[in-house]
Amino acid sequence: MDTRNIQRSLRKIGFDPGPIDGIWGRRTSNAVQAFQEDVGLPVTGVVHPRTEREIIARAGKQPNNSALVWFEEAVRLKGLREVPGRASNPVIMDWADDLDLHYPGDDIPWCGLFTGHCVAATLPKEPLPNNPLGARNWLKFGKKVEPEPGAVLIFWRGSRNGWQGHVGFYESEDSNAYHVLGGNQSDMVNVARVAKSRLLGARWPTTGLVLNGGPVSAPAEGELSTNEA
Repeated sequence: MDTRNIQRSLRKIGFDPGPIDGIWGRRTSNAVQAFQEDVGLPVTGVVHPRTEREIIARAGKQPNNSALVWFEEAVRLKGLREVPGRASNPVIMDWADDLDLHYPGDDIPWCGLFTGHCVAATLPKEPLPNNPLGARNWLKFGKKVEPEPGAVLIFWRGSRNGWQGHVGFYESEDSNAYHVLGGNQSDMVNVARVAKSRLLGARWPTTGLVLNGGPVSAPAEGELSTNEA
């Protein structure tokens, strides 16, 4: 299991590893130690094979490192920024070229482009929605699911009945907001808190394994995002 799957599984069985961020920190190590003590294993804070087997058994499923390849691609791109002014980030422009999309520059909202890249680059047989640049078009992507890690979340902007929207990937949630890993959030790829009241739908790739991992709780830290354009 990778660190993110370890964190998800620990949280599912009642041991708090901190944020589900794929970073091996003190809270994750402490959660592993607490688990090891609880099940009678040597308390090391390190996930040796026996500890991994016990975590998997108690979480009730076998986490698959490759099950969320599109989400792992999104995580890899954290911190990527658009270029201010007339210039454009060549990485973002390459995404459009790879998808054979007419995309003039990264001053045009690119949340849909980011989502399309992450899916297409890792699930080559997965059909993308028509015009993936349009965030609300992702409501026709894949199959409907409940929000869980890796799900594509589609939100309204401006008004629920309008045409503007935002799209990104579910990372976690608090009582009021989804924590969305997406592009074009403050002009970069990052995690933003988006109000649950703005959610239009959650979708999952038809060629992706649905893990049914359920929601992942996280602290309500930071302001709510109000405009991802």
